[in-house]
Amino acid sequence: MKKFMDKDFLLQTETAKYLYHNHASKMPICDYHCHLNPQEIAENKRYNNITEIWLGGDHYKWRAMRSFGIDEEYITGNASDFEKFKAFAKAMPYLIGNPIYHWSHLELKEYFGIEETLSEKNAEEIWSRCNEIIQSPDFSARTMIEKSNVKYIGTTDDPADDLKWHIAISKDENFDCQVGPSFRPDKAVKIGNEGFAEYIKVLGATENTEITSYKELIDVLEKRVAFFVENGCKITDHGLDRIYFRAATEEEVDVILKKALNGETLSQEEIEKYSTLTMVNLGKMYHKHDIVMQLHIGALRNNNTRMFKKLGADVGFDSIDDAEVAMPLSRLLDSLATEDMLPKTILYCLNPKDNEVLGAMIGNFQGGGIAGKIQFGSGWWFNDQKDGMERQMMALSQLGLISQFVGMLTDSRSFLSYTRHEYFRRILCNYIGGLVENGEYPADMEFLGEIIENICYNNAVKYFNV
Repeated sequence: MKKFMDKDFLLQTETAKYLYHNHASKMPICDYHCHLNPQEIAENKRYNNITEIWLGGDHYKWRAMRSFGIDEEYITGNASDFEKFKAFAKAMPYLIGNPIYHWSHLELKEYFGIEETLSEKNAEEIWSRCNEIIQSPDFSARTMIEKSNVKYIGTTDDPADDLKWHIAISKDENFDCQVGPSFRPDKAVKIGNEGFAEYIKVLGATENTEITSYKELIDVLEKRVAFFVENGCKITDHGLDRIYFRAATEEEVDVILKKALNGETLSQEEIEKYSTLTMVNLGKMYHKHDIVMQLHIGALRNNNTRMFKKLGADVGFDSIDDAEVAMPLSRLLDSLATEDMLPKTILYCLNPKDNEVLGAMIGNFQGGGIAGKIQFGSGWWFNDQKDGMERQMMALSQLGLISQFVGMLTDSRSFLSYTRHEYFRRILCNYIGGLVENGEYPADMEFLGEIIENICYNNAVKYFNV
């Protein structure tokens, strides 16, 4: 029986152990997509206690606590921070098979030197030990980044953002990590969402414009993309819960936009026409500026209406959608490729049924002398666990080239989540090591080490030009 989470955690073969310890574990981190607050990096935020940094905003942990029967008072309610920590600690031993159990203990080990398993019995002791470290002078947002050897962070930012915190970070020569904004125009794309008309007013104001036509909207978005690029943007991101492709002229979409700005209800067909043309126009902008387009596909959001009204979005009430992906995605990418304006693109699916769909789709649009121009992104959200990562790696390696893969990202709001890169790297080395041990690939350790290092870091640095 193996010891719990020892140095060879998740590494089942000698080849896997060699690849991880001699190659993967030594590589820096390029965390090209996350939801960290750039203000907290710029101001080098310090934290009051372990609950603030560990449980605050972590909807993964919140979902587990709800499933265990913990009252919302101890999750997002008014209970004290210690009471919330103790409630999570009580649930922890029951998370067998859940990746949160691994992530949490990796975080406790890496940042606080705690190797005991957390439970209600030792919650008070671990609370005190963690908080003692948190209150020390060398514990802050930036020191966590530096301790994790992170060289690039891509945050997620609205087009209307003034990027003042990114600008401040870029001028600080004492911080050895590049923090770039990522252009996330969901509010401008999702015309059917509540608050769309109000948002368009805000967006226009960033360029001293009142947006009253589709042409004016596209002009403003073009200016915002250019502004982001001027301030270090290398990457964009779209939360396309469903992929749409319904061709329409600019004249048609102009009428649709004006209806939305006047508060009129749109049909589903009108929503799809607007989304399609806007995504095509944005894709052309990204190609022009040589920045990467990320498409996150397949989330079914805000399922619990009562809790959405009470707490808002992104608090643990989203799940996996089962919508059609292949045909509309193909048409969207092809419409850009036809004009030779398809940017480098990363595709993510939330539904694992679409692994092979995306794994096959990326092969349709490779080219231009760019290795891995179209990527099948790492296991995302409900798939960023052992089984989900392995299935994504298998689909990618069997249908494409895992050797060109840009690897893992945290997609997190927490500075403690960099251990997810370790989790991914162990699973990657175990997968590749298994192929070697099974006689499915030669045991050329030098070359295999190069592949592992590329997937862990080098491919991303080259791909994103950071």
